[in-house]
Amino acid sequence: MKQTERVQTLEYAIRDVSAEARKLVAQGKELIWLNIGDPNKFDFATPPNIVEAFIKAASTNKSFYSESQGIVPLREAIVEKEKKINGAKNLTIDDVHVTAGISEGIMFLFGSMLSPGDEVLIPGPSYPSYSAFPKFYDAKAITYRTISDDNWQPDEDDIRKKVTPKTKAILIINPNNPTGAVYREKELKNIVDIAGEFDLPIIADEIYDRLTLDQKFIGMPSIAKDVPLFMMNGFSKVYLMPGWRVGYCYIQDPEDKIRDIFNGIIKLGRLRLCVNTPAQYGCVEALTGPQDHIKETVAKLRKRRDLIYKRLNEIDRISTEKPEAAFYIFPKIENLGKYSSDKEFVLALLREEGVVSVFGSGFDKVYGKGHLRLVFLSPEKIIEDAMDRLERFMKRI
Repeated sequence: MKQTERVQTLEYAIRDVSAEARKLVAQGKELIWLNIGDPNKFDFATPPNIVEAFIKAASTNKSFYSESQGIVPLREAIVEKEKKINGAKNLTIDDVHVTAGISEGIMFLFGSMLSPGDEVLIPGPSYPSYSAFPKFYDAKAITYRTISDDNWQPDEDDIRKKVTPKTKAILIINPNNPTGAVYREKELKNIVDIAGEFDLPIIADEIYDRLTLDQKFIGMPSIAKDVPLFMMNGFSKVYLMPGWRVGYCYIQDPEDKIRDIFNGIIKLGRLRLCVNTPAQYGCVEALTGPQDHIKETVAKLRKRRDLIYKRLNEIDRISTEKPEAAFYIFPKIENLGKYSSDKEFVLALLREEGVVSVFGSGFDKVYGKGHLRLVFLSPEKIIEDAMDRLERFMKRI
């Protein structure tokens, strides 16, 4: 038996590189891992109060099947957080669905929204799941340009040009993975105007909302008035809970235009029963308990961002914009030397210098080409070592 065509074409560059790296580890090679945005693999940890809430839930037998849409205390906490932090309007717990990380939310949303032949506009470059899942449903992700020399701001003219009768939604990832960009208020308003002009909903992934390093973050719910929104968020990044696999989606739908699609998400959620119940109680504590760790996390990340940004721009034939949020930087390789693609470059860097990164074309074949994504979660000493190795590699090629 053979795997289906829909699975054969799926790609996920981030973990594809990890598979190659693990082969080298098996051979005894020591690597510097700058490829996966997992804070807890470095010197970050889930706050103790959140862990204690999980343990308490499990030890008091809160290990039952919970509501498919998510436990009520968690949805209530999400409503309060989204109103306070991101400016959500008229949000109730009925508008919120708890998912097994954002990844499941993406799968559910596109499963309910897209029919074969449909299109969704996504930023280029973009987190790979947003291009993979439409393809899985026999639909298509169309990338619109983000402007590399304007700190990866979205190109509104390109968005408008790429809207067709097949377009079902416009996606923004803000703050952005893989570039670390934070979209400015003007750009957000322009996207809302385009969506309103073509009667399209916006999908907004805001999982890095509280990890901005410089400018203030503006949540899409506070900008959109009449345009319906599908909002995606979660606990992996801000609350340092990547392996807990809890996320959520919610809608802001003033004219009831997308309620039926949201009801489809609820149906899909029922098929998988529920998200880990004790973990959901931990997430309640994450949202309602102390938030001190966020300031500490941001301070650490800002210092490491400044270091890797400086070092990269000092290397011949490499240049980069300064990321404004999250923990990713997306430098351009001005000259690939003897390598025919950024993927070849990244795999050679891995084999020869032991630096694990991700090739930019894995985030978009057009707008990511000739780049690589690096994660700056490591302590400064490790970042310095990685940059020394990259500089040595660049000189050699």
